[in-house]
Amino acid sequence: MAEILVVYYSRHGSTAALARQVCRGVESVRGAQSRLRSVPPVAPVTQVASPPVPEEGAPYAETRDLRECAGLILGSPTRFGNMAAALKHFVDSTSDLWMSGALVGKPAAVFTSTGTLHGGQESTLLSMMLPLLHHGMLLLGLPYTEAELAATSAGGTPYGASHVSGMGSKPRPPNKEEAALCFALGRRVAEVALKLQA
Repeated sequence: MAEILVVYYSRHGSTAALARQVCRGVESVRGAQSRLRSVPPVAPVTQVASPPVPEEGAPYAETRDLRECAGLILGSPTRFGNMAAALKHFVDSTSDLWMSGALVGKPAAVFTSTGTLHGGQESTLLSMMLPLLHHGMLLLGLPYTEAELAATSAGGTPYGASHVSGMGSKPRPPNKEEAALCFALGRRVAEVALKLQA
């Protein structure tokens, strides 16, 4: 069984909704299963440490999850055209895996959610790809053979799945094309992971 790790940070739930669609895509591939994990928030000044287990949602990711996975898919909201600090903090903690080469040759992909159409989706996706390249992972995007990529008027890029959630604390759910592209991204990483295992 090829286990695909989906790690995300989500503040208002949009990125979490995308992560669930990505997991559905992984689970659609026979011989693959998803492992959904989140990361805790960070703050400039920490007064109280986050609990070791979140009150709701997916468990927090550990480096063990990365070591055990057959593929990795990272998700983050956009923060000024970059990944959120919480996900960056988690990625920055993986130097032991970099030193050992634990992620070399594994397939990887990325997804994001923004408040506005021009909120920095593509630059955020690229920012998440950089550490994956340093880890020696094999980056996968979305090819234009995915019909929704040409039909979408909201999220969706060849760099990875994306979503335009709208501004405020009550985000719009992913539309039909955005959800389909998340599903396709999960399916693609799972299929490639199985081919690499063979």
